Amino acid sequence: MLPALDATYLTRFPGHAVSADGGMTCILIPNFPLPPGLDHPTSDLLLRLAPGYPDVPPDMWWFHPAVGRKDGVEIPATQVRENYIGRQWQRWSRHFAQGQWKSGLDSVESYLALVRKELLKATAEHAA
Repeated sequence: MLPALDATYLTRFPGHAVSADGGMTCILIPNFPLPPGLDHPTSDLLLRLAPGYPDVPPDMWWFHPAVGRKDGVEIPATQVRENYIGRQWQRWSRHFAQGQWKSGLDSVESYLALVRKELLKATAEHAA
């Protein structure tokens, strides 16, 4: 279901689960650590990989429970809620620029680096 590189990397996340949902490969990472400035220390993270991954880049990610800033300022492009794998998730609408995802080089690990970067940008301490 996942490339061996991704399957090996995901062993760093105890309790992670890989499943199929609506033709997509879902990766659930429980208790994903969030940076200070957000309203939870952790949240479950859902990645949904389209058929053709890793040649097709990932697009967006989801949190349950929803993640916000401690100061109450709304984080852009996080207002939509969607139901997957039996739960309601907060969608973080983030997309790669054309050519940013490098098939054969990028992986779940590099995608999570993008997730972490966007989380830091969203915190009250780092927001512009």
